[in-house]
Amino acid sequence: MNFGKAVISGFRNYINFSGRASRSEFWFFLLFSILTSLVGGIADYFLFNALAREGIGPIQLVTSLALLLPGLAMSARRLHDVDRTGWWLLITFTIISDVWLIIWWCTKGTTGRNRFGPNPLADK
Repeated sequence: MNFGKAVISGFRNYINFSGRASRSEFWFFLLFSILTSLVGGIADYFLFNALAREGIGPIQLVTSLALLLPGLAMSARRLHDVDRTGWWLLITFTIISDVWLIIWWCTKGTTGRNRFGPNPLADK
């Protein structure tokens, strides 16, 4: 999946926590989220200079909130691809959790169908 298709898929499945997401779909959407946040932060700095020094500005806040649900849904679908439940996202509240999540997000998805649905790359 390329960058554009991943972004479209992320917004098309805005609150879809079922199914599976390929590694490329997940990482391209994460890249889009980071770039969007950076652009929002730069815009806040130039448009609202005083607010940007104190913390998150209004543009970056709006973009972060707009990307929150699609990011969570994409993360859950990526975990489904490696045959883990989306509830594993709750381990982000622990100290060592991010290491496990990054490992799972980088792991190749299960071949064929798993309990969360068909392989997202099967038709490609």
